[in-house]
Order: sequence, then C-alpha cells, then structure tokens
Amino acid sequence: MKTQSTPGGPPVAAAPTASAASHARPLIAADQFVACLENEGVEYVFGIPGEETLDLNEALERSAQITFVPTRHEQGAAFMAEAYGRLTGRAGVCLATLGPGATNLATGIADANLDHAPLVAITGQVDLSGMHKETHQFIDTVEMMQPMTKWNARVHDPRTVAEAVRKAFSVATAEKPGATHLELPADVMASPVLGGRCLQRTPQPGSEPDDETLRVAAALIRQARRPVLLVGHGVVRQGAAPALRELCRQTGLHVITTFMGKGVLDSGDEHFLFTAGLNAQNYPAGFFGRADLVVCIGYDLVEWAPSAWNPAGDRRIICIDTVPPDIDAHYVPEVELVGDLTHSIAQLTLLLAGSSLPALEVPPYHRAFEVALDVGDDDDAPLKPQRVLRDLRELMAADDILVSDVGAHKLWVARFWDAAEPNTVLMSNGFAAMGFGLPAAIAAALTVRGRHKVAAIVGDGGFLMNVGELETAQRLGHPLVVLIWRDGSYGLIEMHQRRQFGHVTGTRFGNPDFVALAQAFGLRGLRVERAGQLTPVLREAFAARGPVIVDIPIDYRENDKLGIDLWQLAPDLRG
Repeated sequence: MKTQSTPGGPPVAAAPTASAASHARPLIAADQFVACLENEGVEYVFGIPGEETLDLNEALERSAQITFVPTRHEQGAAFMAEAYGRLTGRAGVCLATLGPGATNLATGIADANLDHAPLVAITGQVDLSGMHKETHQFIDTVEMMQPMTKWNARVHDPRTVAEAVRKAFSVATAEKPGATHLELPADVMASPVLGGRCLQRTPQPGSEPDDETLRVAAALIRQARRPVLLVGHGVVRQGAAPALRELCRQTGLHVITTFMGKGVLDSGDEHFLFTAGLNAQNYPAGFFGRADLVVCIGYDLVEWAPSAWNPAGDRRIICIDTVPPDIDAHYVPEVELVGDLTHSIAQLTLLLAGSSLPALEVPPYHRAFEVALDVGDDDDAPLKPQRVLRDLRELMAADDILVSDVGAHKLWVARFWDAAEPNTVLMSNGFAAMGFGLPAAIAAALTVRGRHKVAAIVGDGGFLMNVGELETAQRLGHPLVVLIWRDGSYGLIEMHQRRQFGHVTGTRFGNPDFVALAQAFGLRGLRVERAGQLTPVLREAFAARGPVIVDIPIDYRENDKLGIDLWQLAPDLRG
C-alpha cells in the first residue's frame, strides 16, 4: 500500500484504486461512480460526508488517484472546487449529503455557474422509495439546483452511472463552462453492478468563424476612427492571452479589461488602458463616450452589464466569443465571430497586420493610476487600502496568485491591482458571494503546491463567514497568506449609504482578536499596527512554510476614493 505525504500532517495511506475494489465484497454503483471520476482525471473531491454518501465515501477511500478533502462547511467545499476549476481548466468536484448539506453547497455552485467556472457537484439523497412522501431531510435537490446549473440530474438507476458522470463533466467544461450536479440516492449507490465501463472522453471539435465574417469584422475595425477592445474572462478561460497580445502588438489597438479579464494584457503594457466594471467611474461619458467601435473579446455579459458602457444602446459592437451572445438591448453586435478565441484573434490579426489603423488619443491612464495610488511612505494607522496594494504587489511575482473576497476590498483589487498574467487574480464577480476568499485561496495553494505565492485579501465580514476553513488550511499545510482588512463594518454598503442617505445604518460589528484566533487554529498570526510595519510583516508571512493570518486595520473612509474618475484625472497630467 502506497503512502502519500500530507503537508502539515502525518502520512496518509493511499488505498487501492476504486476500479480494483476488494474481492471481499461485490462491486456496487458507488465503486463504478468513483472509477468514472478517476476516468475523468479527478484529483480532489472537496466536501463533507453524510449518511447517504457512506458507500461513495468508502469507494473514494479506496481510490489511489483521488484525494477526498474534508472541509468544515459545504459552501467552502464548493468555493474550493470552483477555484480549482478556474486554475486548471478541469472541473472541480465537491460533495455534500442531502438536505442541509445540499443547500449549504448551493451558494458555491451558483457562484461557479455565473462566473463560468467548471464544477461538478455531487449530493446524496434518500432511497428512491422515500421520495414520494414527507421524509427526514428530504427536499427535491434536483429541482432546487435547476436555476443554478447548466445541467443536473438524479442517478435513478445504477446502469446510468457512466453516462451521468460523462455528461456532467462534458457539460461543465464545454463553453461556456459552468456547474453541473448529480444527485445520488443511497439505495442506487448501494446496488450491485454487473461490470460496465466508463465512457471515454473525446476531444470537443472546435468551431471557427467563416472567412467572409472575418473580413467584415476587419473592415469595420479599419473604418473606425476610435476602436477599442473590451476583453473579458473568456480570454483567460481559453488561454488566448498570447494571441490577444500579438493582436495589440501588430495593430496598436488598446485594451480595457473586465474585472475577470485582469492579466490578459500586462497592466504595464502600452496598449493596456484600465480595468472597467465599477459603475461609479465615468466610463460612458469619458472614454467609452468617445470610442466609435467596441470589439468585445471573450466578454461575458454578467461581468459588466452592457447598459453601463452602452447606455443609449447605439454603440457599434463586434463580438468575438466561443458561443453566440445572449440577447440584450444594449449589446447588439454588427458582427459575431464565434469559435475558438485563439484562432479567431489570430485570423483577425493576419487580416489587420500592416493596416494603417487610426491612432487613438489616449489620456495618460498609467500616470493617473500612479497618482491615485500614491500615498507616499506614511506611517498611518489605520492603513490606506492603496498602501496595502502597493506594498503587497512589490513582494509578489507576476505569476503569483491573489484571491479577493467580496466587499470594498474587491473593488480596490479589481481597479488598482497591477496584474501581469492571466488567471493570477481570482474573485467572485457574477454572483459576488461573500465568503469566497479563504476557501478559494486554500484551493489555489493546494493546486500550485508552493510553486507560486498565494495571498488572499478578505474583509473582516466575509472572512468570518467561512472562518472554519482555517482548520482545513492548517490540516493541508500549504503556504498561504491571508490579509484581513479590518474595519469593523460592511464597508462597501457604508459607502453606498453615505452617498445615498448621508449616514450609515446596520453595518457595524465587533471582531475577535484575529491573531489569537489564528493561533487557536494552530496557525501563525501577525498584526500590522502602522503602515511602516506592513512590508516587514508581509515578508515574514511569505517566508513561512504554512498558512499565516495577517491582521491589518484599514481606513474605510478611503473607500470613497473608489469612484475617482480617472478620465477627469488623466487630462490634468498631460503636461
């Protein structure tokens, strides 16, 4: 029997593969289910076992390929699976039992679906014979999951296991990716199976836009006086950033990214303008008001509503995406290039290379960002968000990973974090679920296994929503730095309340001693009291061999600067 070394813990026995279950008992559907998971290349299943998943968890225990990662809450398991899916491009897998286990899983499933992360959720269920009547912990989980998944089904017959698993993974990873769900009744999983095989994965054939449509798109770009590229998460998912960068180099076109598209172009590149998505910014009246053609590449409408950048619905648009766009009165493309993004971008580059495209008058946005972030070397307490981002960025390499929870800090990260590579900034955007940060960072650290630094920025509100996962972080033991921005409030809501009503209400709360809390979980806890201590403390945290919690008091009044209008600021810097 092989052993696997678990960082931060004792050696764990690796049992024989599920497909070679002990001859002491007959093969059951749960064994075949796990064998099919192995066939899909699954490495980890994140979750919490239950009475109705006993056979499945026993089969997972016998797998030499799959590691079951017990979490402290089902929501954390789903967020971990989502982050794994984003970073690897393969479906992350999470597991819960029926009833409350399934409902706890739902938030992370919905989050993955709206942010187009591949995820397969598995839930247990009562025996088939108990589904027609009032039964302990029973709700119709399949019905509940319907609006938050691409596809979901109940495995009602052991003969359908192979088909169900193959379809769940195929649908989850197909463009645009998302969440799928399989419900496993306990008696079905305990049923004997008479052989059977798992279905083989087959490559999905790629589609390509036709030559005439490409020529029309190229002609529209040549005719435009002020074209701009709006680039979204699809370019990250498809690994199309190199093709995008070559398009910019060959044509001089400038790029605006969504929050989820950060890093597709190095923020220091001359063709990068800014990250958009905060409605407080004056984009339509400023830059977008001047652009006469918006070329949307890999842009998901959920990332940033078209009405925010095309309020009159009259902007000329080219859509380059993997599937036809959704219907929206503010998003009506003249041309749609549907297919593999790398191919579409490369073909467009060939048609545009050597063309004399109009020179776009671009205000000095890079300088405007420097001015907006410049807080000098003050020794303030509490700290300004700008100072934390600047000092943290200096300590992290281009390919290190930053995870953001949801709150005002997410807007600071989305707007001002200098991303140089794709898939190095993870956040919950479409569903905007608080509590995402810590579990997602744990999964990121598990995935990169020390090859890159992993840091998470979380608010004190969102952090405590899944604080139990600190034990998961301690058990897994991978290096991870969690920066808690402590302001004792739901700061983003306060910002909106002050703007709308001139006062705040229902947003303030108390906090535990986060350093002592980290120590109670067996982790290292560090505290920053003044700005001058930040860099030394962060250096110490990154040098640690396991997870570290850093408590940072934040000046929430700085959140009012999130709406600073770079369009207004940039022209003042021309001289």
